[in-house]
Amino acid sequence: LQGIIRAYKSGITLQGNTTSLGRWDFSGSFFFSISAITTIGYGNLSPSTAIGRIFCIVFALFGIPLNLVLLNEIGQLMLLGVQHCARHLEEVFHWQNKASFLMKTCALVTGLLLFLLLPPLLFSEKEGWSYEEGFYYSFITLSTIGFGDYVIGMNPDRTYPGWYKNVISLWILFGMAWLALVIKFCINILE
Repeated sequence: LQGIIRAYKSGITLQGNTTSLGRWDFSGSFFFSISAITTIGYGNLSPSTAIGRIFCIVFALFGIPLNLVLLNEIGQLMLLGVQHCARHLEEVFHWQNKASFLMKTCALVTGLLLFLLLPPLLFSEKEGWSYEEGFYYSFITLSTIGFGDYVIGMNPDRTYPGWYKNVISLWILFGMAWLALVIKFCINILE
């Protein structure tokens, strides 16, 4: 039993009569990198050697600021897209404030669908979670709270496609940028 625990902590997952290094394969490592630089830190996977920990510290020292720059740029591109569409609607339909309000509403609804309402359906299928659990995971992840009570790709009884963690990693980046815009909008309203 202690050998199994050591193997699990090393990243080896038991799958029936076979083993998988799925926690530290490319997809798992990419997902770990994203969770580190976004400061989500689920706590399910961590470096176990001194060299790995030192590398993780250096990686985070450069990765976190670079990620903040990337998230800011993604958010600004999203905002520019919404503003461009609003200007186009104003020109075509000769609307004044209605176009801006309509585009902000569309951006909010689209973001809600792409980042909070539809992903739980994928998590329900791939993870076996309920819709509520998938929604909870979505918000806890995108808000960078990252409790670690729900983490994708960790059930040894399930087989995950190779693209799964990579797509979720990209969803996290774009979803965090969108949620940051929503939070900024809420701050402006509260101020």
